[in-house]
Amino acid sequence: MFGQLSHEAEVKVGASKAWDLYGTIKLALMVKEHLRDTFLQVDILEGDGGVGTVIKLVLAEGFSYKEKFTKVDQEHHVKETEMIEGGLRDMGFSLYRVRLEVIGKEEEELCVIKSTIEYEVPDDGSVDVSIISVKPFADIAEVAKKLLTTSAGTN
Repeated sequence: MFGQLSHEAEVKVGASKAWDLYGTIKLALMVKEHLRDTFLQVDILEGDGGVGTVIKLVLAEGFSYKEKFTKVDQEHHVKETEMIEGGLRDMGFSLYRVRLEVIGKEEEELCVIKSTIEYEVPDDGSVDVSIISVKPFADIAEVAKKLLTTSAGTN
C-alpha cells in the first residue's frame, strides 16, 4: 500500500531566499538548533547537502534513523530524502520519502514551502500507518518562516 501526506506553508520571502535554506545543509543545521524538543539529535554523517548526503536524526519519541538526500534540483527547488536505516524502516515500511519544494508565486516576495511524505508498506495490514505525520515538517516550516522573515534569516 502506497500513501502520501502533504503540508504547505506560505512564506513572505522570495523562492530563492527560501531555497537557500531548504536546498542546502542549512536546513539540517536549523533543525538541530531550533527544534531540539522534536529532534534530539541531528548529525551530518557524510556530504555537504547535495545528493548522497546522509544525516542521522534522533526524535523525541525515542527512535532514530538515517536519511539520504536522493534529489536536489536547484532549478525546480525540489529536494528529496529517503529513510535508509532505522526508524520506520525497522517497523516494516519499505519506503519513507520526504519531498521538500519551494514554489514561487507571482508576487516576487512570496513562496510556498510544500512538504510531502510518501510511504509504502505491505498490503497485509501489519504496519500501523497512523503514526505517519506531517507535524514535524509543519514545525520546520514555521521555524523557517520566522527565520526567513526576520533579520536572522538574511544571513
